[in-house]
Amino acid sequence: MIYLLLSILASTFIFIIFKLFDRFKINTLQAIVFNYVTACFCGFITSKNPLNVDDIVQSQWFFGAVALGFLFIAIFNVMAITSQRNGLSVASVATKMSVIIPVIFGIYMYQESTGFQKMLGILLALFAVYFVSVKEHATFHFKSNLLFPIILFLGSGIIDTSIKFIESTYIQDGGIPLFSATIFFFAACFGIGILMFKIIGKNFKFNPQSILGGLALGIVNYASIYYLLKALHHETLESSTIFTINNVAIVMFTSLIGLALFKETLSFKNWIGVGLAIISILLVTLA
Repeated sequence: MIYLLLSILASTFIFIIFKLFDRFKINTLQAIVFNYVTACFCGFITSKNPLNVDDIVQSQWFFGAVALGFLFIAIFNVMAITSQRNGLSVASVATKMSVIIPVIFGIYMYQESTGFQKMLGILLALFAVYFVSVKEHATFHFKSNLLFPIILFLGSGIIDTSIKFIESTYIQDGGIPLFSATIFFFAACFGIGILMFKIIGKNFKFNPQSILGGLALGIVNYASIYYLLKALHHETLESSTIFTINNVAIVMFTSLIGLALFKETLSFKNWIGVGLAIISILLVTLA
C-alpha cells in the first residue's frame, strides 16, 4: 500500500508543477520533452541491473516500451487538443474515467474479485471523478467534438492496461527502473521529433525556463510510474483495486490542493465528488 500512496503523492505533485508552469511562463511542450529526458536518466540511475543496449532491445518488453513511449506523447497532445476544444473539465473526465478499462481488463484477464462492496466502490469512484472534475458553468461540446474525448478516454485506458499487462507478463524482479527508463527514452525521442518539426516549420522559440520545469516534472513523473509499477508488482493488491484508488485519490487530492494552495473554488458538485471519492476508496480498500 505504501507504493500506491507514493505513486498518488507523486502524481499530485505533477499537478502542482503544471500549475506553476503558468506562473513562471514555462513552455509546456518543451518542459514535457525535458521531463521525459530527466525521467529516462532517473530510471537508468536507479536501476540495479547493468545498462546493456543489446539486452534491452532483445527483452520481451522492448516493443511494448516503444509503443508506450509513443502513446505518452500522443495522448498528451490529444489531451491538449481536448482541453482547447472541449474544455479542461471534459479532458479531465475523459482521462480519469478511463480507469474503467484497466479495471475491466483486470477482472476479465486475471479473474480478480468482483464482490458487491468492491463493485459499488468502483461505481462510486466513477461518479466521484465526474463530480470532482466538472467545474461550475463548464460547457460540454461532446456533439460537436466527440472524436478527441473518445481518443483520450481510450488512449489513457490503453496506457494503464498495457502497463499492467507488460508488468505482470514480462518484467522480472528488479527490472522496473530499466523498463520505465526505456518508456521515457522513446517518449523523449518522439517529443524531440515534434520539436524538430516545429523548428523546421519556424514555429519554435526556445524557453530556458522549460529546462528547470522539465527537470522537476521528470523526477516526480518517474516516481509516479515507478511506484505504480511497484504497487502492481505487489501480490497482495489487485490491479482493479490499485487503478481505482490511484485515479480517484489523485482527482480528490489535486482538487483539495487546488483549493488550499491556488485559491481555486469547489462547487457543491465538486464537494459531493470529494465525499464520494473518500467513500469509494474506503469501500474498495476494505473489500
